[in-house]
Amino acid sequence: MQNKTQYISEDGLVKLRAELEELISVRRQEIAQRIHDAKEHGDLAENAEYEDAKNEQAFVEGQVQRIEGLIKNATIIEGNHGTDHVQIGSTVKVDGTDGKEVFTIVGSTEASPREGRISNESPVGRALLGKHKGDSVVVHVPAGDFSYKILDIS
Repeated sequence: MQNKTQYISEDGLVKLRAELEELISVRRQEIAQRIHDAKEHGDLAENAEYEDAKNEQAFVEGQVQRIEGLIKNATIIEGNHGTDHVQIGSTVKVDGTDGKEVFTIVGSTEASPREGRISNESPVGRALLGKHKGDSVVVHVPAGDFSYKILDIS
């Protein structure tokens, strides 16, 4: 697991911990029971239920490790940050090629572009970080360049 800092909101961390708890206390038990039941059916070499349960077990264990790594490397995004420049946790109103848009800069764990939550590691997020109200930025992406003018930071 990488030791890369993962920026995350307090709410996002709570959700990750809840997901981890669900995987450890519920899903592991369910899978263990499925494996036990499949073993009861005899020959494991041709037992599809056993194979499926073992594959699911491997997936769940991978998820547990991934989430534990995210939590271990989590840095909480401050909720009350300044509004003089764009930083992780900022909500930025911009005017661009597609009209006015609003982005909230979050860590990659919580990114959801459809909801306007963009990663600090994305091209747009990287271009906006550190900029001030009134600044213009150009974002270079494979599809071409986009220009944005920062209208407001909150």
